[in-house]
Amino acid sequence: MTPKDLPADQRPREKLLARGPGALADGELLALLLRTGVAGQGVLALAQALLQRFGGLGGLLNAGAGDLAAIKGLGPAKRAEILAVMEIARRAVAQPLHAAPVFDSPQHVKDYVALQLGGLRQEVFAVLFLDQQLRLLLLEEMFRGTVTHTAVHPREVVRRAIALNASAVILAHNHPSGLAEPSRADEALTQRLRSALALVDVRVLDHFVVGQGQVVSMAERGLM
Repeated sequence: MTPKDLPADQRPREKLLARGPGALADGELLALLLRTGVAGQGVLALAQALLQRFGGLGGLLNAGAGDLAAIKGLGPAKRAEILAVMEIARRAVAQPLHAAPVFDSPQHVKDYVALQLGGLRQEVFAVLFLDQQLRLLLLEEMFRGTVTHTAVHPREVVRRAIALNASAVILAHNHPSGLAEPSRADEALTQRLRSALALVDVRVLDHFVVGQGQVVSMAERGLM
């Protein structure tokens, strides 16, 4: 089935214009971006297959050019459009964090790390480096591991903080299992990093654990 086969008020474009983007399902929004399907597969079916392949919009958000190139029917133009839209989303969420202290908008910080790490299928440890006014300088992926484990080296985090002249950091990592509960290992790692960074006068403000649809602040839990 193609959008043209649907009643006028159920076609994604007409539905969006009449009722707003919130009325559309994830597959319908993606179908609008793709515009056309491939031989034997309409655009709505293609969009749904992509969401299933990557585990929803969160997974698609973190797909790389190579991941998209492996999908039949996604030519260079479609791949470029998807990657561009996803990068626009990341930058839009990051913009307030560059302009004002992160504690002015703590939910923005959670949204940002969820956007960056939430859909990944392996564990990634990232650091948000902050300036003296606690504005975001850079989010950098520092270490990447397996589905269940990643090795974090405090000396590398310290070296990068010095290079960026950071005054504070926020730590973040994902749990590909989907559960955002901090583990004992997460608590121990946080303490090791706090001790290492304190030697160069860099504060650790928080450590976020990103799961499926949830971000847990270890500071809010009293685990730091």
